[in-house]
Amino acid sequence: MIGKSNSDVANKQRILLLVDDYLPSSSKVAAKMCHELAQELIRMGHNVIVVTPEPSLNTASTLEVFEGVQVLRFKTGKLKGAGKVRRALNETVLSWRAWRGINSKLKKQDIDAVVYYSPSIFWGPLVKKLKAQHKCKTYLILRDFFPQWAIDEKIIRAGSPIEKYFRYFEAQTYRAADTIGVMSENNLALFKASHNTSATVEVLRNWAAIGEKIAPEKHVSVRAKLNLENKVIFFYGGNIGVAQDMANLMRLARSLRHRSEAHFLFVGAGDEVELVKKLARDWDLQNFTYLPSIQQAAFDSLLSEVDVGLFTLSKNHTTHNFPGKLLGYMAHAKPILGSVNKDNDLMPLLNGMGAGFVRLNGDDEELYRAAEQLLDSSELRKEQGINGLQLLRDEFSVESIAQQILARTGG
Repeated sequence: MIGKSNSDVANKQRILLLVDDYLPSSSKVAAKMCHELAQELIRMGHNVIVVTPEPSLNTASTLEVFEGVQVLRFKTGKLKGAGKVRRALNETVLSWRAWRGINSKLKKQDIDAVVYYSPSIFWGPLVKKLKAQHKCKTYLILRDFFPQWAIDEKIIRAGSPIEKYFRYFEAQTYRAADTIGVMSENNLALFKASHNTSATVEVLRNWAAIGEKIAPEKHVSVRAKLNLENKVIFFYGGNIGVAQDMANLMRLARSLRHRSEAHFLFVGAGDEVELVKKLARDWDLQNFTYLPSIQQAAFDSLLSEVDVGLFTLSKNHTTHNFPGKLLGYMAHAKPILGSVNKDNDLMPLLNGMGAGFVRLNGDDEELYRAAEQLLDSSELRKEQGINGLQLLRDEFSVESIAQQILARTGG
């Protein structure tokens, strides 16, 4: 049975947090964000249980406690790292498998709010059932406009049966929400122009917990391991996929290969890993290293050692993403260097705060000039890193996000 906390106090809530990937096994930023949100809600006195899929289970579900958070894992097919068709099929039945695995543990509980994170777009049927059963408020944290970005990248053909298939589940996910939180003001305008919903739609920033970063006892220096002690490390960590346009950053690495003090380090997984490796071989990039995904504790330690945080977004996007990886860069006071699609809110935000350099994707010369400025000045890197940390405190703290969600769900 799910334990009770001091949620019997007025305005305290029992909250379900649905996310399709979670710690400790996940290296995804979304998993870390949701864990930090759960911990903050608990710190505020609420009772929280995370519901998340786990392909390796031998039973329908398990209930455990991870770093103070109750985690209800339900058995599902493989989602991450599966082929596109297999993943789509397994995600299609995500809500059904979740209901089968968790309903017996939740049906006698009083649930005040369901907070669900997208991606995935397949939570709608589950949230609808939970909402009917518990008469609770629902909040959708919408981070990814799928299938729109896949249409922009021509992975899915507009008007095709597969688009209509995904649009059906997308609509279900939106209809189940009382409130929908999108990442930025431009995304808010785009969402309202393209979706007719009775939900309240608002800007809900990405977030991070801010605190002292402590390296694990068994930390191994990446500089020592890769012989990079005297290098300025340009670091990319996270999804290496089509939506990012990784060739953009590989061109930057190529343009800086004459600068022996610069080294590019990419850590992550995704559909474009083989492309990245191929470009590194074809261009003979001695200033580049790729490493597979690592767990969050090791990732945080690695961030403490790098010099510049990289990101890239495809210029084909019509929606405006705020990559979660930027929060890690800011939390570790690293300057940010990246490129975005047209009209993305990130450009005026980060450039205006002096937290890094953001350029339009495709303007390789401007991106190169910004990289050289960071390469040439440790003082500039330090100054922009401090500005980024302040921006994180002002706009992206987990405390303010938790309060914003609670204001919509009745807490």
